[in-house]
Amino acid sequence: MTRTIAIIGALNEEVAHIAETLGNPTHTKEASLDVTYGTLTTNAGEELGVAATVGGMGLVAAAATAQHLIDVYHPEAIIFSGIAGNLNKKLHINDVVLGGTLRYLDTDMRLVGQWKPGTEEKPIEEFHSDAHLLDIAGEALSDAGITHITGIIASGNYFVDDPAKVEEVISATGADAVEMEGTAVAQVAARNDVPSLVIRALSDNADTDYEEFKGFDISEYANTAAGIAVDILKRL
Repeated sequence: MTRTIAIIGALNEEVAHIAETLGNPTHTKEASLDVTYGTLTTNAGEELGVAATVGGMGLVAAAATAQHLIDVYHPEAIIFSGIAGNLNKKLHINDVVLGGTLRYLDTDMRLVGQWKPGTEEKPIEEFHSDAHLLDIAGEALSDAGITHITGIIASGNYFVDDPAKVEEVISATGADAVEMEGTAVAQVAARNDVPSLVIRALSDNADTDYEEFKGFDISEYANTAAGIAVDILKRL
């Protein structure tokens, strides 16, 4: 049976680039998603199934997308690639943060953390990307010459765009990057016992007004992210 990996991308262009590398791609509309499924040959010569789609913005959209892909395609792992605001003064635009740790901005984990993989007696406080997937991603990024760290990513349902919010997020989570989806994907994956990996390229310093941010040309990011995702797949 062909192993399958699910990929959630940030942009239509990114997923389109990934789709171009797949053999026998099919495109279907499912649960408001446009999913491409095809095959890719790994560096070891094995045929790998790949289901790729754009997940949508926000925690609920990300969670729904992850659960749908898990239910329909039964992937052995789920990879989430996207962009984030930089909170780490040692990093720069276009550097990458791998989500070694993922935390919510606005969630009381004493309650939410009681659900799997936590328990009522020991609620979970945070989520984590899979160690093996982190190693593979780190190797791919190093070979591509991309500066990266394995760090903390914070996720919430609001756009962080001013110094006060930045300091609030750093104080609450210690995060290196902030975005709106990654932790939800990691939580859904953990509930389903599916290893996950969250990759975030830094698009700004969390200091850009959303209306201005919408006008950014991030087509170069789409090319780079798709290339990294495909390289990771080939190493699995």
